[in-house]
Amino acid sequence: MEIGEMNLGQGYQPGRGNSPADSVFNRALPNALTAKSDELFALARKNSLWTLSFGLACCAIEMISTHMSHHDLDRFGVVTWPSPRQADVMIVAGTVVKKMADPIKLLYEQMPDPKWVIAMGSCATNGGPYYRSYSVVMGVDHLIPVDVYVPGCPPRPEALMHGIMQLQEKIQKDAAQSGEAG
Repeated sequence: MEIGEMNLGQGYQPGRGNSPADSVFNRALPNALTAKSDELFALARKNSLWTLSFGLACCAIEMISTHMSHHDLDRFGVVTWPSPRQADVMIVAGTVVKKMADPIKLLYEQMPDPKWVIAMGSCATNGGPYYRSYSVVMGVDHLIPVDVYVPGCPPRPEALMHGIMQLQEKIQKDAAQSGEAG
């Protein structure tokens, strides 16, 4: 028989070869899934993040381009959402001036729990080039708790994507740690 005439799967015999043995769970409870509920909820949460995109300056353009087709955050389950009532991640992108401090706090308080914050760019993390200015907050972490910092001025879309993946990892690890403690 020539190589071109050989059928795929020829000589295959079920149950032979490099297959793992059945686990005890498959024998006792076939088609049953065993996991901690916290970890299952975290898996769902980390793969369906709805972001409240809060663009204040030039970082907002990079954040918008991250949501566009070239980078496509949808493949990570990240969807931008205009309302804080359904969003679970706030991305603060840009310079936070003192005039915007109260609206940022209000939007954060309107978000349901659990909620996370990403500070994008050097202005949102520490004031950036406007450090020690009379009108600039020295980082959004002075107003609301921040989970992930994305450095850069402005950070590239790849950096924001990495920050979102870090947040997804944090969500999963937090659920695993809460399961160990409880």
